[in-house]
Amino acid sequence: MDFKTLKLTPRRQEICKKLGLEDGEAVLRYYPVRYEEYKAVPFSQWKEKDTVVFRGAVISYPSTYRARRNLSITGFRMFAGEEEEVKVTIYNRPWLSLSIGEKVTVTGHYEGNNKVTALNITTQPLESVVGIQPFYPLKEGITQNDIRKIVSFVYEKEKAFLREELPSSLRKAHGLCGFAEAVEGIHFPKNSRQLLKALARFKYEEFLRFYLALSYSRDENMQGKEPKHFDHKKLQAMIASLPYELSDDQRKSLSEILQDLSSAKTMSRLLQGDVGCGKTVVAALALYADYLAGYQGALMAPTEILAQQHLQSLQEFFAGSGVKIAFLSGNSEDADDVRRRCAAGEIDLLVGTHALFSDSVAFRKLGLVVTDEQHRFGVQQRRRLREKGKDADVLLMSATPIPRTLASVLYGDMEVSSIVTMPPGRKGCDTKLLKGNSIRPILPELLQALQEGRQIYMIAALIEQSDGLKAKDAQTLYGSLKERLAPYEVGLLHGRLDAEEKQEIMRHFAANEIQVLISTTVVEVGVNVPNATVMVVYDADRFGLSQLHQLRGRIQRSSYKGQCYLLTEKRDPDTLARLQVLCRTNNGFEVAEEDLRQRGPGDILGTRQSGLPSFVLGNPVSDTRIMQAAKEDAGNLRTSSLPEDLDYCASIRRFALQNRLE
Repeated sequence: MDFKTLKLTPRRQEICKKLGLEDGEAVLRYYPVRYEEYKAVPFSQWKEKDTVVFRGAVISYPSTYRARRNLSITGFRMFAGEEEEVKVTIYNRPWLSLSIGEKVTVTGHYEGNNKVTALNITTQPLESVVGIQPFYPLKEGITQNDIRKIVSFVYEKEKAFLREELPSSLRKAHGLCGFAEAVEGIHFPKNSRQLLKALARFKYEEFLRFYLALSYSRDENMQGKEPKHFDHKKLQAMIASLPYELSDDQRKSLSEILQDLSSAKTMSRLLQGDVGCGKTVVAALALYADYLAGYQGALMAPTEILAQQHLQSLQEFFAGSGVKIAFLSGNSEDADDVRRRCAAGEIDLLVGTHALFSDSVAFRKLGLVVTDEQHRFGVQQRRRLREKGKDADVLLMSATPIPRTLASVLYGDMEVSSIVTMPPGRKGCDTKLLKGNSIRPILPELLQALQEGRQIYMIAALIEQSDGLKAKDAQTLYGSLKERLAPYEVGLLHGRLDAEEKQEIMRHFAANEIQVLISTTVVEVGVNVPNATVMVVYDADRFGLSQLHQLRGRIQRSSYKGQCYLLTEKRDPDTLARLQVLCRTNNGFEVAEEDLRQRGPGDILGTRQSGLPSFVLGNPVSDTRIMQAAKEDAGNLRTSSLPEDLDYCASIRRFALQNRLE
């Protein structure tokens, strides 16, 4: 039902517009993010720090004073019940107007000594406040009461017209409540049992819709590809020419990729593994097979530093093979010539940044797209590059290992190849947690490493000092350490430098002309300086576990054992326990699992950039049982001939094709 039919007031329509709610159904599917249960108990049972709900008469007029620019404090006195007098304080409500004797209902925290800090004050009766209260996601200028009133209004208008879409066979199989009952239970739960039934229904439906839509979207991408035929003897000769043996995991992953290339189904595969596990070699061999089959290849990286590094590695790898390689970025001076040669088929392999998927880039016969650190590109960006070739195969690489539970949701039916073992000779890394944000306690160890000819990364969370954030910044560290660590050369690298400056600094660091590199997280991905075996991370508490694991991967690229020092001034047990995970394990899959448990998938990968579906209620970590049931049911639904199953699948297919899920 649209808003004209609902006759929402202009203000309520404006609120819905701000929240992206286009009609009545969207309002009813705007789910709360949490709930609180309020119980009215007598004043005699109140305990300090309790959340309390009570109703009584006002016995003094509210008075307000402004504590500072954005903070006003309003206070008045009232009865808590019939006799007990309390002082109520509420923040940033200077317009509050109450009369002596007026009855109000207050929700707030009891501070002791007959003082309450109010969260909400209303003239509504006590019965309307007690019970389970929903809390909705808000935007500036919108209150919980605004949302609750809109949801209640829409529900009353539409509850008689709510239509069930979920097939009855699925509801019966899993004991799920109907749509109308679920809407009431999610927004107006009378008890926890009703709320849990509603949550189970909507979580299942979210997962089911996702897996169905994903399968239909994949169908569109995987129809009738021409299999690639390549000379296996030449490929084996290339493998035999490598100065090292491929690991079992590398061989298995390569075999899976080659099988995909040779099939009539468009490849959509993730190659994942820890930093330094050898993913790039596997990708290079896949690109060689693509070249032998008569196709062009493309490798895209998120930063120019990483793209240039891939270019250098691939030029060395393909030396003498006949593969013609070119580079393209937003800063390429020969961009026009590269684009012309690529379109004419004179380039076999194009390496670059996001410039590869610009409209001005065309391929004569693109067969394989490799995307490194894939989660840093949006879904639309990856699709645009793939669509430059007819049914081009796609290989995504990630050095952020993804736990199986999340991979199942994030990539749906995409095939996953994992390289768990590390190449022989790698010594790993020792990680130590230091309570403090100074290198003074470890200065002797740092100087010893420098004296032995090794190099050091020092990572800061900020580029420059910030009034709002208390943290070490790269520029200040550079100013103090370049003298303190003399005669060793200290360099500074951060995201505000232009591409040429970054390349120059990295060249000096790679050549050991800079011994200590002070940097922000621009070195997180792909920077390869094997002689750098020590890392210091200031304010380590400001980084996620997976990001810290990525960073310390920079110092695990040689036969020396890496040393990573995590510095933090935080003392709370949760922060310290989180960082201790990195001291306990070097396994990226274990780190990712813990990061997923603590922070959730959106925070790890970046929901908007990764293409991670925005489940509102379902959680891939805690709802794995529901998620797996929905995935199996999605597969079964597609083969069902029942009319209601067919209707449901048809509606999801229309949605999938409109939104082109990846």
